[in-house]
Amino acid sequence: MHTSERITSPRELEDLIKARYPLVYIVSFEEARVEKLIKELARNREFRLEIWSVTEGWKTVFGGQGKRDIYDPLKALEYVAAGEGRGLYIMRDFHPFLKEPKVVRKLRDLSDALSQAQKNLILLSPVQTVPPELEKTLTVVDWDLPNRGEIEGIAKKLFLQLPEISRQKINDEPGAMERVVEAALGLTGVEAENVFAKSVVRTKTFDIPTIIGEKKQIIRKSGILEYYEAVEDVEDVGGLEILKDWLKKRQLAFTQKARDFGLPLPKGILLIGIPGTGKSLTAKCVGSMWQMPLLRLDVGKIFAGLVGSSEENIRKVIKTAEAIAPAILWLDELEKGFSGTGSSNMSDGGTTSRVFGTFITWLQEKTSPVFVIATANNVHQLPPELLRKGRFDEIFFCDLPQREERAQIFGIHLAKKKRNPADFELEKLADASPDFSGAEIETAVTAALYDAFDEGLELDTDRLQAAIADIVPLSVTMREVIEGMREWARTRARSASAKGAQLQQKRKLAQEAGAALLDSMERKLEL
Repeated sequence: MHTSERITSPRELEDLIKARYPLVYIVSFEEARVEKLIKELARNREFRLEIWSVTEGWKTVFGGQGKRDIYDPLKALEYVAAGEGRGLYIMRDFHPFLKEPKVVRKLRDLSDALSQAQKNLILLSPVQTVPPELEKTLTVVDWDLPNRGEIEGIAKKLFLQLPEISRQKINDEPGAMERVVEAALGLTGVEAENVFAKSVVRTKTFDIPTIIGEKKQIIRKSGILEYYEAVEDVEDVGGLEILKDWLKKRQLAFTQKARDFGLPLPKGILLIGIPGTGKSLTAKCVGSMWQMPLLRLDVGKIFAGLVGSSEENIRKVIKTAEAIAPAILWLDELEKGFSGTGSSNMSDGGTTSRVFGTFITWLQEKTSPVFVIATANNVHQLPPELLRKGRFDEIFFCDLPQREERAQIFGIHLAKKKRNPADFELEKLADASPDFSGAEIETAVTAALYDAFDEGLELDTDRLQAAIADIVPLSVTMREVIEGMREWARTRARSASAKGAQLQQKRKLAQEAGAALLDSMERKLEL
C-alpha cells in the first residue's frame, strides 16, 4: 500500500482485530451501519458475535444461542471475560459507565486477558469519553461518514421509486446523479436516505436545493459548523489584486485534470491584517468563485460544553469537512480561539493546547481536498506553530487600501446602493479618506445615504465628503498597532494588494536607507 493512501475506518478496524487489539472504541452515530460491517467481519473470520445494551442485555447474533438478561455494566464485562473461544463483543452506548471506577478498573483487567484469548471488545457510541486511566488501553476509531459510492448506492435505491418521467430526465441530463450525490456528502446514511425520500415526496424527483437545505440544518445542529450560502462575488472586493489573482489561478486546482498535470492539492491560506480590509469578504467570495461548499467554523464554540467535548468537537469538524470535500473551511478571527495555546493543567487542563495540536497536525498532514481559509486581525496573538511553513500555502497581509483602491471601493459600495458610480467624483472621495479601511468607506456611504434621505435629497459627492469627515478611522486610533503589524508583515507575509506591495517595498528601501545613513554617521563620529 502506498504510504499516502488513506486507510478507511472498516480497514482500520479489521487490522486492529487481526492484530489482537483487545479494546476498541468506535465513535459513530451510525450504529446499524457499523454493526453491519462488524457482522461481515465476524462471519468471515468465524468469530462469535454478541451485542450488549443496557436495555436488552447480551444478544448472540451468531456463533451461539440465546439472550442473557445481564443489564449491569460490570457484570456484562465479567460475561465477556468468561466467554470461551474467539469472539467479538459489541457494547452499545457504554460511555456513561466509563465514569465508574469499578468499570474502568475492570476494563484495564480485561485488556491482557482478551488479547490472549483472541477476543475483542468494541465500545460503540456517538460520544467519545475516554478516562485518563484508559488512554493507553483503548484504541479510538472515528468512523467515516458514507463516501460517494455509499451515498450513490442509497440514491439509486430510491431512484427506482421515482416516476418514469423523472427517471428519464435524470438519465438524460449529464452529471445529474453526480450532483445529487455531491449535494448529500457529509450526511450519515440515515440522513441521506431521509432527505432523498423527503425530496422525492416534495418534488417527485431528487431536488438539490431540498437536499442542500436539509444538510444546512443538520450541520447547523452541531452548533459548531455553519453552512454558509456564498452569494458574494469576487468583484465585490476592492483592491487585493494579488490575492484575487492567486485564488483565480487555483480555481480548478481540485479537478482530476489538475492531478494529472502534477499539481498538488492546495492546503489553504492565512489572511492577516487590519480589521475591515476585506479578509472575511474574500473568504465568502471563494465559495462562489470556486463553486464549492463553504463551512464557517466558530472556533470559540469548540471549547464550549463538557470536559473532553472540545477534543471531540474538533474531530467532528474535521470529519464533516472531509466528508463534504471538496469544500472550503473558513475560520474567522482565528487568534480569538487559539490565543491560549500555552494552556496547562493549571488553567484549562491543557484543552486549548490539545485542540490546537489536533488542528495543526491535520492542517499539515491532510490529504483530503479541504481548503482552509483562516483570518486574523491580531497577528501577535497567533501561536508561532501556526505560521510555520507547510501549514498554509501562503500568508497574505491585507493593508489599508491605497488611493486608487479606495476610489474603486467607493464605486463598489455606491453600486450596491443602486447609485451610478459615474455620477460621483470618486478620486475626490478617495483623497478625502486617507487611510480608511473598506469597512469605514462602507460606513461613510451608508451614513451619507441616511443624511440625504432625512433631508429628502439625492446622494451626492458633497454629502459623502461630509460623512467622511465625521469618521475617525482605525488608522488614527490604532496607529501604533497598525505600524507594528506592517513591520511584522514586511518580512513574514506577502502583500495581498499590488499597491500595498509597492508601498511595502518603498518602506523597506526607506528603512534600509535610514539604517545605512545611521551607520555612516556612527562611523564618522568614531573617526
